[in-house]
Amino acid sequence: MSFSYLRELPKPSEIKNQYPLSDKLTALKAERDRMISDIITGRDNRFLVIIGPCSADNEDAVLDYVSRLAPVAEQVKERLVIIPRIYTNKPRTTGEGYKGIASQPDPEKKPDMVAGLIAMRNMHIHAIEASGMTCADEMLYPENWGYVEDLLSYVAIGARSVEDQHHRLTVSGFDVASGMKNPTSGDFTVMLNSVYAAQHPHQFVFRGHEVQTSGNPLTHVILRGAVSKHGNSVQNYHYEDIMRLIDKYNQMELLHPAAIIDANHSNSGKQHREQIRIVKEIMHNRKISSEIHDMVKGVMIESYIEEGSQKVCDHIYGKSITDPCLGWEDSRRLIYDIAEMNA
Repeated sequence: MSFSYLRELPKPSEIKNQYPLSDKLTALKAERDRMISDIITGRDNRFLVIIGPCSADNEDAVLDYVSRLAPVAEQVKERLVIIPRIYTNKPRTTGEGYKGIASQPDPEKKPDMVAGLIAMRNMHIHAIEASGMTCADEMLYPENWGYVEDLLSYVAIGARSVEDQHHRLTVSGFDVASGMKNPTSGDFTVMLNSVYAAQHPHQFVFRGHEVQTSGNPLTHVILRGAVSKHGNSVQNYHYEDIMRLIDKYNQMELLHPAAIIDANHSNSGKQHREQIRIVKEIMHNRKISSEIHDMVKGVMIESYIEEGSQKVCDHIYGKSITDPCLGWEDSRRLIYDIAEMNA
């Protein structure tokens, strides 16, 4: 019926000093941040593809994946900017199950938060070194931001977190592109209110300090589908959904209207192969509508080396232990198709 304080965690500065990012990679991140910012703000017509495993549970497999992604990203760089998806924190609807490498470095062992924070930081550094690309992660726990703030070029706030004031205010202090997902109810107003909050300055308590933020003008929306009151998936990536989003955006004083479409989750009903069709529909709608073209800046795809998913105890290399993902060959072909459709 109470908290048991197990141990005090190292400060972000301590872990960052212990596991630093090189000057070369710091410069690379600054350039990647600029490219992504230019796409969100409309100065660059390239298209964002945020792609990778549902959960980054195994560093060897993740580094293998991003190493495969790097040459493809180089081939399509005139039309696309690829952002590897390395999700080290996983929200759980009931609180049960694997919560990500930041909490549980070994999925078959008990949580170890200190080892997890180190594993999270090291995985992101090693992924940048292996691929030459800075990555995206979900900010499930706002207090973890300091451990990776110098590594990430994109941050997502999940459907279960987007209504939380602490998440909204924390994003207002980020200096990178940050996507706010629609809540599981699908309410666009809730989602856009979160963008409004994050784009404005705030004064609040953060990690034991009173802080002041400047507001994050790169905050935008992510459409991930919804769940009806009967528990059924409801899609929100169709032409009519995007036009409704544009109308809602126009009713609010928000900077740089932009949307990323999450092709999995409730948009696919967690039928992972549907992501291929969904992405192609999105690209088609961008071609036939200049308004949708200007609004939709990218897609989010769940992809790994092996197709599908597995139980933790199955130990299949490069296969998701959470939601099912596209396999590598399908993912590679889809990236080329997206580039062709963004001509």
